[in-house]
Amino acid sequence: MFSVLIVEDDFGTRKLMSVVLKNGGYMPIPAENSAQALSLIDEKRPDLVLADIMLPDMSGFRLTESIRKKDPDIPIIMVTAKQSPSDKHYGFMVGADDYMTKPVDEEELLLRIKALLRRAKVASEQKISFGKLTLDYSSMSATVGGKDSGLTQKEFLLLFKLLSSLGKIFTRNELMEEIWGSADKDDHTLNVHINRIREKIPETVGIEIKSVRGLGYKAVKTDG
Repeated sequence: MFSVLIVEDDFGTRKLMSVVLKNGGYMPIPAENSAQALSLIDEKRPDLVLADIMLPDMSGFRLTESIRKKDPDIPIIMVTAKQSPSDKHYGFMVGADDYMTKPVDEEELLLRIKALLRRAKVASEQKISFGKLTLDYSSMSATVGGKDSGLTQKEFLLLFKLLSSLGKIFTRNELMEEIWGSADKDDHTLNVHINRIREKIPETVGIEIKSVRGLGYKAVKTDG
């Protein structure tokens, strides 16, 4: 079940949104101010944020900027009585993904949440991050601390496959079929590519590719 953080200082509105979200199949996480919201983001890791602009301690604009520093990818919908184009434009400038004015149509809210979560899921499936290591499938790039690791396309695809199912053992045949399109190739090719990945990706990123005797390979987390 997806969780949604509701940042709203008005008790009645916060309660109503919680009911709407529950009925829509989501788990609401209520917060009455920005400080509480930022704490809950660290603690609960919500899948989406609904944020009012007029909050008692920090505006929704500032809150959105703070959230973006913590998590650049979490979907954020601003829900507010402020209807001027300048407020809406500023909301998008500071990092909001969507903007709705009160009173909110409940069905429309649920549809927008669903659409944003769907887009977020697609985006997350194209990227894998572990500490300083980031794999971006759309650009076929692997960076460590923002610097290109120098993986070839085949090396990238192999590492992406292993990291997409952390801890799962992939047989040699599975990997050869997936990356080279045939399990009949000499698996010496696979060994060479695995060794090159190990050379290019430092152990400090907290990931290790382990050989599983008689089977294949798996990627596991380490202390880094």
